[in-house]
Amino acid sequence: MSFFSPKLGIDLGTTNVLVFVPDRGVVINEPSVVAVAKGTNKVLAIGTEAKQMIGRTPDDVIAYRPMKDGVIADYRVTEAMLRYFMKRALGKWNPFKPTVLVSVPAGVSSTEKRAVIEAAVKAGAKDAYVVKEPILAAIGAGIPIHEPMGRMICDIGGGTIDVAVISLGGIVASTSVKCAGTKLDRAIVEHAKRQHNLAIGDKTAEDIKIRIGAAVNLDEEIAMPVKGRDLVSGLPRTVEFKTNEVVQACNRELREMMGAVRKVLQETPPELASDIIDNGIILTGGTSQLRHLPELFFRRTGVEARLAQDAYYCVARGTGIALKHLNTYKRSIISKQ
Repeated sequence: MSFFSPKLGIDLGTTNVLVFVPDRGVVINEPSVVAVAKGTNKVLAIGTEAKQMIGRTPDDVIAYRPMKDGVIADYRVTEAMLRYFMKRALGKWNPFKPTVLVSVPAGVSSTEKRAVIEAAVKAGAKDAYVVKEPILAAIGAGIPIHEPMGRMICDIGGGTIDVAVISLGGIVASTSVKCAGTKLDRAIVEHAKRQHNLAIGDKTAEDIKIRIGAAVNLDEEIAMPVKGRDLVSGLPRTVEFKTNEVVQACNRELREMMGAVRKVLQETPPELASDIIDNGIILTGGTSQLRHLPELFFRRTGVEARLAQDAYYCVARGTGIALKHLNTYKRSIISKQ
């Protein structure tokens, strides 16, 4: 291992990309959005700048997400995005190629893994490794994954919910369901259309989810005014949304997410299941911060759930720790090209 090869951990998410540099922490946290010129296919903007263009671009510019459900949907654009973020994390004048470790959902195929490794190498990595998200989330949440003890981790991001039972450094049972934050946003958009004849964008829906959304009905609801376009008159209009309405709107998606958790619990060997009852379920990822989500877990599974500290950063932190102890983790969890 050459001393000069810098290391980068990348949490390559459907909605956001986080870049972690050992000893410096998360240096980049930006939306995984790229704005491309139609016709010429030229990349115009990446990250925050590109996200601000969503829904606001002229016809000849499209702003979209090259990652879909946690996997690469557009290879060329993902590569451009990786190159941009890697350059920015390392600084302009760094001549050395980095060793890169990228997170992937638990359910990815070997072809999808290869695509991620290839994109990272083409974007300028010296070596690229991929590690499954639940493992990284567990490491980042401070769970001692190498113990002979069953731990259940649930990483809920924008594109996927990854549920895994980990013991002795490996995944014993897992599932990855393409239903998470982005699907909740879509459900809110549909609800506004159906119930209020109001057209709202994904960004507004995400705002509603974060500001007043919850996983279970509340006695004391929070309300917020929502601006959109009236589908009948075509004119701008404001409607008041309340928490329990958002809970109802997302009901089907939340049920699907809980189904994934129950499925993994049902596949868990009895010895490990009793460990999980003792240790509870650990929640990580941006969408795990939805109000009262641990309570919904408890109601649906009978197992206590708790939010990991800094849940949003767990996977990114996990990439950093795995990079620092590359040789320890190489054997058990890292797959290389």
